[in-house]
Amino acid sequence: MRISRRAFILASGVVGASALAVGATQVNWADLMTAAARDPLRPDTGVLVVCTLYGGNDGLNTVIPAADSAYQKARPDLAYQPHEVLDLGDGLGLNPGMTGLKKLWDDKRLAIVRGVGYPKPDHSHFRSMAIWQTASPDSPQPTGWLGRWLDVTGDDPLRAVSIEPVLPPLMAGQRTAGATLPVTGLKLPTGALGTSFSLLGQPESGEAPDQARAARSIADLHTTATKLGPAVKPSSDSKGQLAAQLDVVAGLVEAGVPTRAYSVSLGGFDTHADEKSTQQRLLTELDQALSAFVDRMRGKQVVVLVYSEFGRRVAANASDGTDHGTAGPVFVIGDVVNGGFYGQQPSLTDLDNGDLREHTDFRDVYATMLRDVLGADPGEVLAGHDATVNGLLT
Repeated sequence: MRISRRAFILASGVVGASALAVGATQVNWADLMTAAARDPLRPDTGVLVVCTLYGGNDGLNTVIPAADSAYQKARPDLAYQPHEVLDLGDGLGLNPGMTGLKKLWDDKRLAIVRGVGYPKPDHSHFRSMAIWQTASPDSPQPTGWLGRWLDVTGDDPLRAVSIEPVLPPLMAGQRTAGATLPVTGLKLPTGALGTSFSLLGQPESGEAPDQARAARSIADLHTTATKLGPAVKPSSDSKGQLAAQLDVVAGLVEAGVPTRAYSVSLGGFDTHADEKSTQQRLLTELDQALSAFVDRMRGKQVVVLVYSEFGRRVAANASDGTDHGTAGPVFVIGDVVNGGFYGQQPSLTDLDNGDLREHTDFRDVYATMLRDVLGADPGEVLAGHDATVNGLLT
């Protein structure tokens, strides 16, 4: 079953209940560059990039207990062997497609929070993703957790930007919604039309105020395209979708845009059949995009949070895949991250009806991001939940 972002967003009802009501904003480069010129982000200000893996990534074949006999027994054809994984210590290894993240682990810039989930887990893509994006496991919630952060800390939609054409529920607030920016960015006319358009931006003496403002706007568009075009345009047609999104985020951070939270995503993780090659291909794309982005953000207060709506069942199914499960690992990456393992590794024998038991509430991770990256009181955003993951960030 292929789950798209659009299908989830429409089915969840979160955006319909809140973001559309308050009016989600689609922005362009001119809007963001104007904001950067007016109120540039200080270099020491925390920025959060939330990366959603849609479909339910198999955590056991991402952070792999390859030496565990229970893992090998449960997945006779799907399991990786100990010599195939990238050793992390504690009997665990990264998927062999994640060499860039292994380097970040060795540099202490990658933290892995193990066994992350929520009480009474739901195996539905739509319900589980709605829970993760609204941070409300007990009852349906019409707003996303970053949308509520916007509600309680200010009403500027440019402070939270999704590099997607449709706003994800996590950025939908009651009074405020984040903005969306298509990954293709700004395109200006070329050829004879482009020349004529450029001439419209030339100032003329004695022109009326409205005409002068229009000319300045056109000139600003050309300046933005010239300065940011190479930074935000994918370098080749073969670049993956996530790398293209993160290229845009990197360009915005480098330009000093006052955005504090970004949303990017990668889909395709619903691996019910022939999982091994499909997941490793996706994890390689994730690895290459994330490691390049984090290296580009070296020295900046940028933190990347990577999660999926659930993990997979411990046992492989009859189609060399895995079915919907529960708890899984969450990655936190960046220069201000204290790399290493956090939380308890779930047992592969003490299961909850075939599923891994959750040991760390995902809201603990969110609370840490709110407090230590965004400088907000997590209790105001997470309905009083203010427990954090101690020591995760510097």
